[in-house]
Amino acid sequence: MSMVNPSTDYLMTKVDSRYGLVVCGAKRARQLLDGAEPQAELQSTKNVTNALEEIAEGKINYVIKKEQ
Repeated sequence: MSMVNPSTDYLMTKVDSRYGLVVCGAKRARQLLDGAEPQAELQSTKNVTNALEEIAEGKINYVIKKEQ
């Protein structure tokens, strides 16, 4: 049984790299901590878990900006 729900394998289908997943999850968790409106039904009291659930549900996307 996996301790992470949603699973890391499933989350990796939503992003292009583990680094992207970590950055996106951390930034979204910070937004939730600062009072941002949740995009999905909260299943946990932990912001990181809620951020990962939002990513898994496709509610949160990220874009990598290229430097000019």
